[in-house]
Amino acid sequence: MEGFTGDYKAEERKMLAGEDYYGNDPYLVELRKQQRHKTKAMEEARDDPGRYSEAIRNLLGTVVDDNVIIESPAYFDYGCNTHVGKSFYANTMCVILDCARVDIGDNVMFGPGVHIYTAEHSVDPAIRLSGVESARPVRIGNNVWVGGNAVILPGVTIGDNVTVGAGAVVTKDVPSNVVVVGNPARIVKHV
Repeated sequence: MEGFTGDYKAEERKMLAGEDYYGNDPYLVELRKQQRHKTKAMEEARDDPGRYSEAIRNLLGTVVDDNVIIESPAYFDYGCNTHVGKSFYANTMCVILDCARVDIGDNVMFGPGVHIYTAEHSVDPAIRLSGVESARPVRIGNNVWVGGNAVILPGVTIGDNVTVGAGAVVTKDVPSNVVVVGNPARIVKHV
């Protein structure tokens, strides 16, 4: 990347490896800036199917097919660390803080305001104030519905055929074929 010298990708490598890293590293700041431009391009292309599909492919790490819709506004930390399967739909105001990899399976739908967090910050104020953070990946299986304003925390894996109720806070792994609701999310039904 122009303007950077030496091992300027070191913090990015640590971030993606799940190691402690500095979130305000200049290269990471530049990657987030590029993401904002890519998200804007996606939003501006919304009414032109050819440009829209291309803009989504430019923003995200992997897109399996052109049947992907991300309503505006949407926010990603990096975008390139988010990988979506077939027929993905994200309603408006979704946030994906993809400091670690986010894998989203086939036929997944997000209600409005769904948030996925991979970044973690220390509860120790001295460490937190130093700028050190870490990240853990999130995985979402196939045929999953995530209701509006649900939050998925770092390190969570959600199985196939799961419904996450609106407003749920998913703090731990969710097995396949269940409905979870609440804060923290808990299983209320097997399907």
